[in-house]
Amino acid sequence: MGEPAVAGSVAGGFPPTVGGAPTVTSSVPPSSSGKMQTGSPSQYVKLNVGGSLYYTTIGTLTKLDSMLRAMFSGRMEVLTDSEGWILIDRSGKHFGTILNYLRDGSVPLPDSPREVAELYGEAKYYLIQGLIETCETALRKQPVVEAICRVPLITSDKECQQLIQATAKPVVKLLINRHNNKYSYTSASDDNLLKNLEMFDRLSLRFSSRIVFIKDVIGTNEICCWSFYGHGKKVAEFCCTSIVYATDKKHTKVEFPEARIYEEVLNILLYENRQQPDPELMQATSQRGAGLQRSAAAVSDDEDIELKQQGPPVLEVQAGPSRREGGSSSALAIFRSGKNASAGNSGNN
Repeated sequence: MGEPAVAGSVAGGFPPTVGGAPTVTSSVPPSSSGKMQTGSPSQYVKLNVGGSLYYTTIGTLTKLDSMLRAMFSGRMEVLTDSEGWILIDRSGKHFGTILNYLRDGSVPLPDSPREVAELYGEAKYYLIQGLIETCETALRKQPVVEAICRVPLITSDKECQQLIQATAKPVVKLLINRHNNKYSYTSASDDNLLKNLEMFDRLSLRFSSRIVFIKDVIGTNEICCWSFYGHGKKVAEFCCTSIVYATDKKHTKVEFPEARIYEEVLNILLYENRQQPDPELMQATSQRGAGLQRSAAAVSDDEDIELKQQGPPVLEVQAGPSRREGGSSSALAIFRSGKNASAGNSGNN
């Protein structure tokens, strides 16, 4: 039977010693040492691997090109004890898996990464190339523990746009660069800068599964600026800095618009779905829409007060369709009550 050559071996098969000849560790001293007499592939042999005993055939041990084939084909010396057990000075924990791989050409790997690494070491010792590659692939595929909350620190505007376009989630970006200031800061500016940073960190921890948070520390135009993106487009943006004029010089003022930040974060969550949010809903939840609603409510209250001061209105009752009869009857009743009240006042006079 022909034997395929192994990469790195000398012509004719394995070298006489591969990583050193096995050392005997059995408590029973070996009675003989020499090359294995080749026999029938169906012949059974007894193996003592680190104290673990195995029975298998020569055909299994020589099926694949490995150090075991060299041992049991007469090319390497083997050690046997007085009872005929062939001694191999290795751990027997994974030798059963080694034999199964020699029989079938494949084997299920252990679930534990540690045991896969142990099996990998045994496969390297026995020079079983296929099992070595299988273990290496499994070890490379071991899941890497990643942080639950990750905030990318962008290095360029191009990278920022790529991150925004690549994600389907809403994006919140904080540009913060204290060194962009041309003037001195007001007394509360440093505290407000820190508050903006702390707010960004809290939001990142709270909404990291729903929103992509990006921090920009290389921007050269602003000192502290919040930007909000949905479906790859900028939805809102506001800066927290302004210039104030003192008696002697200009100062940079940094604010902490906490309510505005919360409002825009809640609005940007409407972009979690693929569809655009309802424009009326966006207007109702925005500051401008809320301001218009408050103004309309204030005007309505003023009109009610003015009407009360003018007294009961004179209502003109008209016949209408049947679906408005209830409203006409109510109006007529109010009109009659007003008329009776006027007649009563005239009688008293």
